[in-house]
Amino acid sequence: MKHRIVVLGAGYAGAYVAGTLARRLSPADTEITVVNAEPDFVQRLRLHQLAAGQEIAAPRLVNVFAGAGIRLRLARVTAVDPERQVVAVADADGGGELGYDTLLYALGSHVADHGVRGVAEHAFHVTSRPAALRLRERLDSLGKRGEGGRVLVVGDGLTGIETATEIAESQPGLSVALIARGELGAPLSAGARSHLRRACDRLGVTVLEHTSVEAVEATRVLCVDGTTLASDATVWTAGFAVNPIAAAAGLEVTDDGRIVVDRTMRSLSHPNVYAAGDSVYAIGDNGRPLPMSCASAGFTGMQAMKAIVGSLTGGKTANVRLGYPGNHISLGRRDGILQMVDDEAQAKSKYVGGRKAARIKAGILKMSLWTTSHPTFGLPQRRRHLVAARDGAAAKVAA
Repeated sequence: MKHRIVVLGAGYAGAYVAGTLARRLSPADTEITVVNAEPDFVQRLRLHQLAAGQEIAAPRLVNVFAGAGIRLRLARVTAVDPERQVVAVADADGGGELGYDTLLYALGSHVADHGVRGVAEHAFHVTSRPAALRLRERLDSLGKRGEGGRVLVVGDGLTGIETATEIAESQPGLSVALIARGELGAPLSAGARSHLRRACDRLGVTVLEHTSVEAVEATRVLCVDGTTLASDATVWTAGFAVNPIAAAAGLEVTDDGRIVVDRTMRSLSHPNVYAAGDSVYAIGDNGRPLPMSCASAGFTGMQAMKAIVGSLTGGKTANVRLGYPGNHISLGRRDGILQMVDDEAQAKSKYVGGRKAARIKAGILKMSLWTTSHPTFGLPQRRRHLVAARDGAAAKVAA
């Protein structure tokens, strides 16, 4: 019987791991299934561009995995039972269960409302393709009114900054404001913060610092200090949260639901479960938890892949560098910031800004899309047999 590997999620981490495992493990010994709710690969790093009205490529997963021998199941994961080693899924046909011997959990993250009233009912977000298209439709309708509209972006993290500046540049007829809980760009170096402020001024983005939101309503936002801000479209970018499926399954998780793993991305509570991407709580080489990011998805995905291959084939598992090199922030299509960090994840004094940073960011996105949509390119074509399969073959020869 073949060893069943099930990969939950086909984002940056899941798609890469699935394709790489298919190239490295013998199909005579393994059966790889990828479960994903959407039929396309989503460039999550560019969803703010999609919302602003730009066309963003979305490769079909059947094409991404073509020729790899991977089974694609388009369904939504509803539960994981690690004791029975099954995954429950729901689809148009009603769903069912998938059994596994090794599980890679890479379901990613979604928008976090932090308990703020009205976010789910009235706010837009850019953490999924349907959500970004919904915001795009709203922005287009505001632009067609001829009298502009007021867009309020809540959250001054990287997603909030990129969303506000992208909308301001792509939709100049709209009035865009960005709400920051503290100082705008606080994690950046002094020079990068100044560059960010100049970019916001140039694009006409109003920045409201040291402001916290208490509630979101259909046409306004209520702030903790009593201020009321009118809004025709409120975009919520104030953080991310993971799916509660892992916690409900009984896996060891953090307070926010991320799976606790060892250095190889293996679950501490269930050894045949691995995690990668936003769903994993991994400690980097600097002793700090890796942030939810595309870079972290790449590092944790590669480490999980190497660990699975090593475990199943009896080989040694090499450690992948688990670091966080820095932040690359787009400020529209012609400006950006590349902020490197030190070993303590603190911003270095020097940064790259302007068109050069924008070109670097565009190159990173292009490379991320290409490598994810060609997961088996350049990898060794020699597919390794599993230890059990080799042992079984040797036993038959001896007999």
